[in-house]
Formats: sequence, C-alpha cells, structure tokens
Amino acid sequence: MPRTISYKDAGVNISEADKLVDYLKTKNKAIGGFSGLMPLPKNIKKPLLVASTDGVGTKLLLAKSLKDYSTIGIDLVAMVVNDMAVSGARPLFFLDYYATGALKVKEARQVIDGILEGCRQAGCPLIGGETAELPGLYQPGDFDLAGFAVGVVDADKVITGKTVKPGDVVFGIASSGVHSNGYSLVRKVVEKSGASLNKKAPGLGNKTLGKTLLEPTRIYTSLVSKLITKVNIKAIAHITGGGIVGNLNRVLPKKADAIVHEGLWPIPPIFEWLEENGPVDHNEMYKTFNMGLGLMGIVSAAEIEKLIRAGKALGEEIYVVGTIEKGTGIVEIAQ
Repeated sequence: MPRTISYKDAGVNISEADKLVDYLKTKNKAIGGFSGLMPLPKNIKKPLLVASTDGVGTKLLLAKSLKDYSTIGIDLVAMVVNDMAVSGARPLFFLDYYATGALKVKEARQVIDGILEGCRQAGCPLIGGETAELPGLYQPGDFDLAGFAVGVVDADKVITGKTVKPGDVVFGIASSGVHSNGYSLVRKVVEKSGASLNKKAPGLGNKTLGKTLLEPTRIYTSLVSKLITKVNIKAIAHITGGGIVGNLNRVLPKKADAIVHEGLWPIPPIFEWLEENGPVDHNEMYKTFNMGLGLMGIVSAAEIEKLIRAGKALGEEIYVVGTIEKGTGIVEIAQ
C-alpha cells in the first residue's frame, strides 16, 4: 500500500494555526467561531454603516528584512480606520486577513499583537479574521496582510466636503513619519543610497534608519471624534498614497482649489533624507508622501481659531497650511 500523504505534507500545518487561534482566544474570547457578532449602538439617531479595507503594502518587505513585525499590525489598523474617520465615522470592529506560505507562530503573534494595539488605539475590538496557509501561492517566509472594519456615523453628521468654498482655510495634523505609503520608492532610495537599515543615518536622530522607516502609522480616530464635536469641520482627508496632492483634492468641490503653502508646518527629517538620497524630485515628494501631515482638513475662516484652541485643549497642534480659492478641484503646493 502506498504511503499516504497529509495536509502537513502539502505544506499546511493545522497544529501551528491552532496554536495561533489559542493565543488569540487569550486576547478576546469571542474569537474562534465562524463569525463575529457586534450590536449597533443605540445612541445614534440615523445610523449609517461605514466599511473600509486596506493593507500595509511593501512596508511588509521592510519589516521582513529587519525581522521586526511588531509595528505593522498597528499600520494595518491605522490605514483602515483613518479612512473611516475622515467621514466622521467611528469604527465598531476590525477583522484581519493573514496569508502566508508557511505559518510561523512567533512572527504571527508579533503581527497580531500589533493589530490588537492598533485596535486599542482606535477604540474598537478585533472580533475575528482569517489565517491562511497557502504554499505555492506564497513562497516560504512571504506573507501579506489585509484589514477590514465596519464603523458607524449619524447620517446627519457625515463629513462630505460639499460646503467647501473659496475663503475657507486648510489645516493639517502631524503624521508620525512616512506612515504606510510610498514604500516601493522608499526601498528604492535605500537600495540606491547604500545606507544600512541597521545604522543611524545623518539627521535622523538616535533611531536607526530601519526603525525610523518602521515607525507605525498614527491613528486619528479618537482625535477626530473629539474635534468634530467642538468645531464644524467641512472636509477631512487622510493623506495616503498619492501624497498631499493626490488626497486633499478628493474632498474639494470641482470649482475650488487648495493652495498649500510649504513651510507652515515641520517636515520630519526622514522626508528630507529620502529627497536627498534618491534624489527624488521635490514635487514628486508631495505626490507620493504625506510630508509630515497625516491628516488635512478644511474649515471656514471663522472657525479656524476655534479649531486651534480645541486642538490645544487636546494636546494637539493644528497647523494652518493653506487656503481655498476658486479653481478646478486641484491642490497646488506653493513653495
């Protein structure tokens, strides 16, 4: 009789997956079933469900090269819930999808711990997900992440940008660094420069270049939810892939332009390092990266001082970075 083969022989180790599920159950007893359950909040008059999904992109390759998976789970949550926050929504729950060629529980636990920390910062639970071992589709050591969230917002309080008009003011809120976009270009610059990820780079302080680039994406849900109760914010943009130029324009009416004045906020040194060591064209930087502003928004001129005061009360500096003028729906960086 020929020797039988098992699922493990085919490259899928169920016992390793079970170890990860057991670990997750210690973090949330609701995890482990076939689906997650979550009641709708009762204090919203006209609840609208809001859904968002995203990944971490090629920042995963940087984490892999450094063998440090402790922060990319935070990135994953941030990329999803920040997209929700700009509409005024708050996340109700989060789900993750972790796909790999061969599951390594130690690495997976680092990723999951990051996701749990991201959910803590965002104020929503991780109620389930999927861990898929896919030999042949992913090479050993390779993996990918995706995140999904559902949130809620009152239909009468959705932030749409429809009331933005010339004379309004553009503001910005600081990022924590590069966040999770543009890493194909980041890795190209690092490769071309010959810089070591494990060493400090000139102008970047005490952190190594690798640690600086792995700095997790800032989560804005709590800040936004507090600001919008105090100030009438007309529009908010999450500055992700496409940079300031390619994201702020998404909340502009077709007959209005945003003129953003460079020099009105501090640009983290990592962006200067990337621009110099590419070199990367200055305009390309604004079309690719957040340049130090992870979130941007628009208020009326009458509201800007109120917004600044509200930010200070929350320990946040709000930067006035531009104005809205008549136009065709584009963003211009004035140097």
